[in-house]
Amino acid sequence: MPDPASASLAPGSLSGRTALVTGSSRGIGAATVDLLARAGADVVVNYRAKAPRAEKVVAAAEAQGVQAIAVQADLTDAASVAAMFAAAEERFGGLDILVMNASGGMEAGMGEDYAMRLNRDAQVALLDAAVPVLRDGARVVFVTSHQAHFIRTTPTMPEYEAVALSKRAGEDALRERIPALAERGIELVVVSGDMIEGTITATLLERANPGAIASRREDAGRLYNVEEFAREVALAAVEPVPADRTRLVGDVSGFATDEGGQA
Repeated sequence: MPDPASASLAPGSLSGRTALVTGSSRGIGAATVDLLARAGADVVVNYRAKAPRAEKVVAAAEAQGVQAIAVQADLTDAASVAAMFAAAEERFGGLDILVMNASGGMEAGMGEDYAMRLNRDAQVALLDAAVPVLRDGARVVFVTSHQAHFIRTTPTMPEYEAVALSKRAGEDALRERIPALAERGIELVVVSGDMIEGTITATLLERANPGAIASRREDAGRLYNVEEFAREVALAAVEPVPADRTRLVGDVSGFATDEGGQA
């Protein structure tokens, strides 16, 4: 397991670049925005419903000396996604980094197909809407979990299975876009991590299955917290993309690869 404090973005290393992070009013998304802003990137903070929380993330970014805006968009609503990218283009002229962090599927009352609509369909639509705004040579980062990335070969807890299947479906669909992205020098990298301490997903899982996070922590040896995992996401936006376009964060010894050896 890599040391989570072993590397970080150098101050000023992203000056002149602009990043958009979905679901960045809290948690991993907000922490990623903070790291990108500290490295000099202008940032677009996407949120679905909590404007005051998003504005706090914007204010923290601006305190680092960069430009930042908050833009509301429900990723399952094509019109609001289009408006979000239009706002980003109007303010910054384009994007150099797109971090696809927002996901879900465990929320109550959203419909049986919500996980697939959000974690697959909306992610593909998001990337398609972003492409005209992404500058040549841009980087796209898709954030997922080991429980989703390895779901084809390693079962996960029942409460998370629908989310895991939908996120893996989203990952597969995004990977199909790689050849088209490569024509403009745009690279895609998947960042996969274990359950992350302090996230809404961990909270919902613990509520549905008390003891689940402690059990996973014991199996893994340790779990990353929000700030540690956000550092890996931010680094994925700038470091060389692995040959398999997958950045595995933390221990994966308990997860099996598929028959072809694909992680």
